[in-house]
Amino acid sequence: MVRGLSTTTPDNLLLGAGAFYKNWVVDTDTPATAASKLLGATDGGGSFSATPAVRQVSVDGAPGPVKGLEVIDGWTATLTANVKEVTAANLQLALARFDSATVTDGTKITTGHDLEDTDYATNIAWVGSVSGKTKPVVIILKNALSLNGISINFTDKNEAVVPLTITAHYDLADLETPPFEIIYPTA
Repeated sequence: MVRGLSTTTPDNLLLGAGAFYKNWVVDTDTPATAASKLLGATDGGGSFSATPAVRQVSVDGAPGPVKGLEVIDGWTATLTANVKEVTAANLQLALARFDSATVTDGTKITTGHDLEDTDYATNIAWVGSVSGKTKPVVIILKNALSLNGISINFTDKNEAVVPLTITAHYDLADLETPPFEIIYPTA
C-alpha cells in the first residue's frame, strides 16, 4: 500500500493553535520574551492564507494554460485570529482606522476615513510549534491592517470571539517583495 506516512512524519506536524503577536522581531523575540506583544487568548485558533494573483499571458494558438506563460502579478496574504481575549488594543486592531482617548470609565475608541501610516502595524505574526523542532515556526505579515472591520456576536451563556482578519500590504519602497514571510525551523 502507498502511504504518505514516513519516518519523518512525527517531526513535521504543526501542533496546536499557536499564538498571535503584534510587531514580532525576527531573531530577537521568542514566545517567552514577547509576552507584551501577544494579542491574547484565542478560541478556534486562526488561519493563514497566501494567494498569488496569477495571470496567464495570452498567446494566439495556445489551447489553454501553457507552462512558462504565467506571471504572478502580486500576492494577498491574510492571518485570521479568533480572539477570545477582547482588549481595547484588539478592538483598535480590528478597525482599520482608529483614534482613542482615555475617558472616565475607560478607553473611548472612534474611527475615521483617512488612513495614516501609523494605522498599519509593522507586522502581525503567528507563532506555532512544530513536532521534532525546538524553535517555533513563524508566519509574518508585514504592514498589517484589518480590512474586514469588526463583527462581534453576543450570545447568552457564552463569551464573544472577535475574528481579526489582518491583511499584509506591500511597501511602496519595495513593490517587488511580497509582504509576508514564513520562517520554518530546522531540526
